[in-house]
Amino acid sequence: MGRQKRPAVERVFTKPHFDNNIMRIHWNDLYLLLSKLSLPKLWNMGQVLASYYLTRFLKRPVQWGLPFSISFEPTTACNLRCPECPSGLRAFSRKTGNLKAGFFKKVLDDLHSKLVYLIFYFQGEPYINPEFLDMVRYANEKGIYTITSTNGHFLNDENARKTIESGLNRLIISIDGTTQDVYQQYRKEGKLEVVLQGARNVVKWKKKLKSKSPHIIFQFLVVRPNEHQIEEVKKLAEEIGVDEVKFKTAQIYDYHNGHPLIPTIEQYSRYARRSDGTYRIKNRLLNHCWKLWHACVITWDGMVVPCCFDKDAQHQLGDLKHQSFAELWRGPAYRAFRSTLIQGRQNIDICKNCTEGCKVWVEGAS
Repeated sequence: MGRQKRPAVERVFTKPHFDNNIMRIHWNDLYLLLSKLSLPKLWNMGQVLASYYLTRFLKRPVQWGLPFSISFEPTTACNLRCPECPSGLRAFSRKTGNLKAGFFKKVLDDLHSKLVYLIFYFQGEPYINPEFLDMVRYANEKGIYTITSTNGHFLNDENARKTIESGLNRLIISIDGTTQDVYQQYRKEGKLEVVLQGARNVVKWKKKLKSKSPHIIFQFLVVRPNEHQIEEVKKLAEEIGVDEVKFKTAQIYDYHNGHPLIPTIEQYSRYARRSDGTYRIKNRLLNHCWKLWHACVITWDGMVVPCCFDKDAQHQLGDLKHQSFAELWRGPAYRAFRSTLIQGRQNIDICKNCTEGCKVWVEGAS
């Protein structure tokens, strides 16, 4: 029996049966996440949450528990040259390298009982690391919800099958245009058809292996050159069988006087235009940050940094090659950073262009 064509994406709010399909898919993803919970993990999450709100009340840092979400960087290498990405620009002051599976497993063995969510991404293209999917499999075996973000150029048939077999829970594929000429304006040196075929490969193997994961997402970074293709990417996702489309606002480093990438559609822009023609960040820099309490980033070489906005790892809060995570998490460098943030977040460079309080705008695709 042939595959039935699903109703069009733009009818999501007018077709009840399609609404149910969206709910089914999203509930499946939620179930995968909830299945990773345990009493020790819930207790840890409660401690972290309580200490965060106590910090806001007391206006001094209180830290209980350990992070229940971490980002692990598989590599800093990338095959593309995206204009607002340090990896694409080859602009790092830190070394380029690959995360070693042995080191990763050692850290995960120490943290897995508290971890719920593991993001295999920071900078670079994860699939460049030859041990990447082996590490995903290991995290999956440890009962952790796993997610990665890829530019989609390495999802050949073999890697697509291995991705499903690894147990990866969520796969974000960046697709910033529906035609090659638009796509390549941001994804420099990228090939759209390779990405689309990669997505088809993953969808095929997910069906063939009768797997409920990964939850497949097309992530569309909305910039001025591609904003006219927003409706088209929804249709494209539907045709391929992708589970969801997310529209992400773009971080622009030099935004003050405007930039060719800042979209004209206001809801997709992190920046608002002033009356004098200059731009400002929309969100207010409040002196608190949830991420600094429940999450962190570990670079490929074991350095711990506060969050994903510290792309060049300038704010190194410890080195896991020489100290345990618990020691580092409660150590003087972390305490000092949290204190500085509470006293005045505007004084921390990586916070000035942050989206905390200005979240990604999301729309379901199917």
